[in-house]
Amino acid sequence: GSQSAQGTCTPPALLSPLDAEKTPGYWNEGARKSLELALALQPGARQAKNIILFMGDGMGLPTMSAARIYKGQLAGGSGEESVLAMETFPHMALAKTYTIDRQVPDSAGTGTAYLCGVKANAKTLGLSGAAIYGKCRTSFGNEVDSILHRARLAGKSVGIVTTTRVQHASPGAAYAHSASRSWYSDANMPKEALQEGCKDIAYQLVHNTDINVILGGGRMYMTPKRTPDPEYPEDSAQNGARKDGLDLIAEWLSAKQHRLCSGWQGARYVWDKKGLDAVKDDSVSHLMGLFEPKDMKYELNRNTSTDPSIVEMTEKAIRILRRNPNGFFLFVEDDHVPRAGGRIDHGHHSGRAKQALMEAVMLDRAVARAGELTSTSDTLTVVTADHSHVFTFGGNTLRGTSIFGLAPKKAKDKQAYTSILYGNGPGYSIRNGGRPAASLPAAEDKDYRQQAAVPLETETHSGEDVVVLAQGPMAHLFHGVQEQHYIAHAMAYAACLEPYAAEPRCRADRRASHGTQCPPQPLLILLALCVAAHMVGR
Repeated sequence: GSQSAQGTCTPPALLSPLDAEKTPGYWNEGARKSLELALALQPGARQAKNIILFMGDGMGLPTMSAARIYKGQLAGGSGEESVLAMETFPHMALAKTYTIDRQVPDSAGTGTAYLCGVKANAKTLGLSGAAIYGKCRTSFGNEVDSILHRARLAGKSVGIVTTTRVQHASPGAAYAHSASRSWYSDANMPKEALQEGCKDIAYQLVHNTDINVILGGGRMYMTPKRTPDPEYPEDSAQNGARKDGLDLIAEWLSAKQHRLCSGWQGARYVWDKKGLDAVKDDSVSHLMGLFEPKDMKYELNRNTSTDPSIVEMTEKAIRILRRNPNGFFLFVEDDHVPRAGGRIDHGHHSGRAKQALMEAVMLDRAVARAGELTSTSDTLTVVTADHSHVFTFGGNTLRGTSIFGLAPKKAKDKQAYTSILYGNGPGYSIRNGGRPAASLPAAEDKDYRQQAAVPLETETHSGEDVVVLAQGPMAHLFHGVQEQHYIAHAMAYAACLEPYAAEPRCRADRRASHGTQCPPQPLLILLALCVAAHMVGR
């Protein structure tokens, strides 16, 4: 009896993890630590010098939860108790993702909301709800500026990192005003739109906003038709697509080099990892890296010697942007669905959950690396999604079951099924009058398509709210259930960007910062005195 009594009093720290979980003390101690952190939490009311917005395209809550488990299982654990870097952020909100015209949104309408601060119509970029999809003329006078554009006007450096083409809907909302998200180059536009004066998204990337760092895919939309791709010169399908003969990469480089004469540090264009690695952080003020003709490859398919990861691109961007004493704004997107777009999004659209979840894990690694390269004292970091997917996992699976594994019991049709399922998509299958059985190890393959209830060519988005996680100055503004466009307003307020630059707290911050700086003339005098003293000493 005494032995069993002593066993119940063994400190949880001395037990194996699973045995420790069976003691109330394990859970009580964990809750106490969380309470202590919550009680110590103070609103950070300082102005945000820097803003990093991480956007997991299609990264709904089910995707986040499954990615957490996958992360833990990749590290050799059971997975459920794992913690994503983004989940350590102390402030959280939910965002309602509908657009003006759709209950279930797309990435263009949502991008306009969280980047430009207004809800809009689906498939339109950087335009208010007065613009009509596909109608060029309705875009004029209805343009709305993104927080990236406003940050640049305020003197900050700005950047875009994406695993999709840089002209894709999500990054496109940061700089473009387009009645159609599909107008990647002039070759993708109807004659009527061109005649009415609308410009394609690639053209706007180069001409609308002075963006310091642009990293992603999308080479073919930047160069004239029949221009061989530098990586795939023998594949004519990867050639340049432009009909107007413009070489937008050359135009961009020329414009930046011209500014070099005015004290700028210069610009570089690269198209592979070797070129990216060769760029010294202090040698350029502008960097464009386009690593694929269209979207970049999934992480599980990536050639690690030729293509950079989202973590590597994020680090390079931060190292260049953070040298601006006025601060920076950086937008980082990973599409979690296998097809085109952020790769999380693209993974889900194709019904390939393993591809999508690996992209989510990589986005989280980028969040962690960004945290190591910045400080929460002056950098507001926000992580969110534009929308979710009809992706789920269930089936009463046991603790530690592979996230890609099978439910422990067969379904009513006497066939095995995977824990992960889709509500619709290409995974729908009927064989011999019934649903085929799922099996291992096939279900663990990176290109395995989980089963879907309704047959569609591509799986669809879903309409539930998405999470917003935040840390750093003014992160407490992210709370409760908000409309998605609130995200752009909270970030702008935190950094004293328009339309909040004239707020009393912003004026006070500017006076305080100016008051701590020496005026230039005394600094010159001090320098002269130091030089004179040095000469006398000799």
